[in-house]
Parts: sequence; C-alpha cells; structure tokens
Amino acid sequence: MASLCGRIVLAAAKRNVTYTPVRFCKMMNDPIEHATGIEKPELLAKQAGNPDPFDMRVFKRGPGTKDSPNLIPSAFDARLVGCVCEEDQTYVQWMWLYQGQPKRCECGHWFKLVEKAPV
Repeated sequence: MASLCGRIVLAAAKRNVTYTPVRFCKMMNDPIEHATGIEKPELLAKQAGNPDPFDMRVFKRGPGTKDSPNLIPSAFDARLVGCVCEEDQTYVQWMWLYQGQPKRCECGHWFKLVEKAPV
C-alpha cells in the first residue's frame, strides 16, 4: 500500500513540475537601457570614463596649514565638507566651505574651496 501511495504522489509531482527550456529564456539587455532617473546619467558617466560623477570621493588630508590648506574642488560657491579629525573617531565633523574663504576645522586643519568646471 505504501508503495502504491508513493507512486501516486511521485506521478502527481512529476505532472505539476513545468520547466522552460534554456533556448526560450532571454538574457537581460544592457542595464543602461533599463535605467531611469539619476541612475542613468551615473551609468553613462561611468561608461564614459568618469568613475566619480557626483564628486563624492574621499580626499586624504594634506598638511592643512593656513598657508597651504587642503584644496576642495567645487563647481558651486559653497560645499559641505566632512573631516574625520582623528583616526579612531566614530563621527564626522561637518562644515560649510565658501569660495575664497579658507576655513579651519576644530582639529586645526585648514580647507579651501577651489573652482572646478562643471561637467
């Protein structure tokens, strides 16, 4: 009896399983064709060779003195900049930089906004 029940269940399971042959599956086209909104210009910029289209890369601080401040590029008159003052610090010290006005962080490093042509 158990053998008969097992065969019936197995036969029913085989009937309900359907599959699609691989030849009918289509691969997803290029992601740029499906991208919309802000993602599309980002993908196009990366394809054109610009790995950081939104200028969000992290800069390593230089000497940061008043005579030789850390230069921060911007296409605008102001930019929000974050400074991790100490290596083991768990938060970012944020400050606004304005064109032509060097600014000192709480840790003592100086930053200056320099003009960069918009892309």
